[in-house]
Amino acid sequence: MRFISERRLDDDVLEREFTLGEIPGILWTPASAPAPLILLGHPPLGLRTMYPRLVSRARQCAAEGLATATIELPGSGDRPRWPAVEQARADLRRAMEAGEPVSDEIVDALILPLVDKAVPEWQAALDALLPLPGIGGQAGYSGGVISIGIRLAVVEPRVSAAVLFAGSFVPRAVFEEARQVTIPLHVLLQWDDEGNDRQAALDLFDAFGSKEKSLHANMGGHTGVPRFAGDTAAQFFTRHLK
Repeated sequence: MRFISERRLDDDVLEREFTLGEIPGILWTPASAPAPLILLGHPPLGLRTMYPRLVSRARQCAAEGLATATIELPGSGDRPRWPAVEQARADLRRAMEAGEPVSDEIVDALILPLVDKAVPEWQAALDALLPLPGIGGQAGYSGGVISIGIRLAVVEPRVSAAVLFAGSFVPRAVFEEARQVTIPLHVLLQWDDEGNDRQAALDLFDAFGSKEKSLHANMGGHTGVPRFAGDTAAQFFTRHLK
């Protein structure tokens, strides 16, 4: 792991860009230390595109005394293109534009390779980040592709709590993995999400095996998550990780 830039934001949050091998990433740490670490997930649109939303979430967490970090997803941003996943994205767009159901085959081709490659990379990020000065305690995962969060919650014992954003497609195989999740969960659902099957999201929530899980539904579309929902998510991590 190599840090390549550093700057202090106006709320005294330290932002450092890094590379993990060839994977770009960003670490935000609050003035108070040591701080538990939250992995900030995001959709595969590239860190540059997602930066405004990511830094906003990082600042909300820092206000609760939490450090945050994110890495570029495979096939996104400046990372090499991934032809098979690019084809699955094109198939998804065609189905949605035609008003056709999205088949299990398209969902599997789009999500499963991403989960299989991304989860070990998030684990490698934990290996590099958790020993750093200023980072301490447990780790959590927040947002992004929900299937990545589910897999991490099942296979990574260092992830002790998760905030999951309903609204992305979930393969049947990952749906079954959800039954193995036992850590505390805080699930966000946009009730009017135009691209989300609401009933599928409710069925997934029901499938989670966690004894402590809560569903927080807000009116509005996919990008209309209210700011207070982020504050509530940060407070959830404060309860479970500090």
